[in-house]
Amino acid sequence: MTGVELDGLLQRDTAHGWGEALFHLGRSYGFEKVCFGMSSSRHARLDHAFVQTNYPRAWRERYETERYAYVDPTVTHCLASTLPLVWVPELFRSPTQRTMYEEACSHGLRAGISFPIHGPNGEFGILAFATDMVPDATFVRDARAFLPDLALVRDYAFATGVRFCPVVEQEAAPRLTPRELEVLNWVMVGKSSWEISKITGCSEATVNFHMGNIRQKFNVNTRQQAVVRAISLGLITPEDHHR
Repeated sequence: MTGVELDGLLQRDTAHGWGEALFHLGRSYGFEKVCFGMSSSRHARLDHAFVQTNYPRAWRERYETERYAYVDPTVTHCLASTLPLVWVPELFRSPTQRTMYEEACSHGLRAGISFPIHGPNGEFGILAFATDMVPDATFVRDARAFLPDLALVRDYAFATGVRFCPVVEQEAAPRLTPRELEVLNWVMVGKSSWEISKITGCSEATVNFHMGNIRQKFNVNTRQQAVVRAISLGLITPEDHHR
């Protein structure tokens, strides 16, 4: 990668032209597909982001329709971490995540790297590089070798792409009770209602009652969606259950 290639991001005046420059950088590292998404606040809803991508349209529509952003483990990781994440099949653990991954593979998105974006003024985003290559040990080794260069691309993408990011009103965080926060933390680490009932000493029905209240407060349909919203609003973090 040369400074001239990175300057392509600086010299483009339109979002479309900027996106094309970013896609060119991805292809220079063997990643045919690139997706950049960023919001002016990590507390804003995920569907209020500035997005530039050359992912297949059919996959983008499927991802949006199924609201996969709320179950995608790469999104959850990027909300809570500043470290890049290399995709491997084992990352997609739940049945819904496995279904999502299999569908992504059918659209040529079999392996990749996701870079979190956490800006100094609260901006949040993700830059993902994807390919149809098999995510075997060779891919993981090569991907890790690219991390320093691609991290620099991420930094340039943030610095030059933030101008295209619309300012949206921050969503107020709902108030959760201490018990609701406790239940949500256990959901975050994959515990079932029955397991949570044994851990907390509540009945399974009580746990489900708390989850119903949580989903209503977040205006979401599933537990995983509630977890993602809680992480994005700073109510819980992946480290909370260790405390």
